[in-house]
Amino acid sequence: MKFTSKILTTLSTAFVAVGMAFTAPAPATAGGVLIAPEADWTGGQVTCKILEIILEEEMGYKVKRIVMPSGPGVSAGMQAGDLDFACESWPSYSPDKSKNIVEWGGDGSIVKLGDAGIVGGTGYYVPRYLVEGADALAPDLKKITDLNNYVDLFKTIESGDKGRFMGCPVAAWACEDAARLEAQGLADNFMPVELGSETAHWAEMQAAYKRGEPFVFYAWEPHWIHAAQDMVKLEQLPFDADNYLATGWESDITFNYGRPGMLTEHPAASQLIINSNLSNLQQSGMIYAIDVEGRDVGEVVEEWMASHEDVWKAWIPANM
Repeated sequence: MKFTSKILTTLSTAFVAVGMAFTAPAPATAGGVLIAPEADWTGGQVTCKILEIILEEEMGYKVKRIVMPSGPGVSAGMQAGDLDFACESWPSYSPDKSKNIVEWGGDGSIVKLGDAGIVGGTGYYVPRYLVEGADALAPDLKKITDLNNYVDLFKTIESGDKGRFMGCPVAAWACEDAARLEAQGLADNFMPVELGSETAHWAEMQAAYKRGEPFVFYAWEPHWIHAAQDMVKLEQLPFDADNYLATGWESDITFNYGRPGMLTEHPAASQLIINSNLSNLQQSGMIYAIDVEGRDVGEVVEEWMASHEDVWKAWIPANM
């Protein structure tokens, strides 16, 4: 999908055909092999796929993607030199950042490679039909602590005498649902349930919504689910870094990051990653096409890139 290559090839062929000596100028490339983890949520896959395509088709790199859970394992891989960079980290889900990234007081064993552009929001939600309208079963459910007044609504065979709390789907994301329930006074009445993958999480939630059942679940923004279903975010105390388990999440200014050697060994690639900036609106449209319409990540990203060259070409370093 190198958007200049077809044009150059056509021009080169035309000149040769009329007997003129012409060599199409090859774009300056950096080259080399870069290793990055495959994100385990759709938004991160979109962000990294765009960078992968630019690196490979515009800058001469080969990007190897490693399937692994997000979280501390990625940081450890970078510190060991096994991974070069990663895309769209959410600060709320990066407990190691204060140990290894200078901007958060760390030792510099991992470097921040610019903001990713996505501003994330996280919380716990219930369907609007549960709390509003003439048939609402929990009209006074506004704050997360109000769940204690409606435990019976959320009990299932799986959760027994406790309410079922659909928490963060992947353990490696370090959401700490159990600790949050404890700190916010819900542990005696609710049991956090981890469904193992983002796909399973949304499928379970959609099924419950279709049946009109009461349920409480973890979600984040940007995400297509907020357009597909009418949900209400439960109120929590404002974020407090010193007592974060007892409060809501902070807004996440997402960032890209890598091992320190990226800056010296691959300065052009590092600068591309630093320059990259994808908005919530841009990403949300692609997430919807992938998760709701069932389209391939690569196909959706290539389609977006073909119609937004002015956006991503501006990220490529000037000397490339």
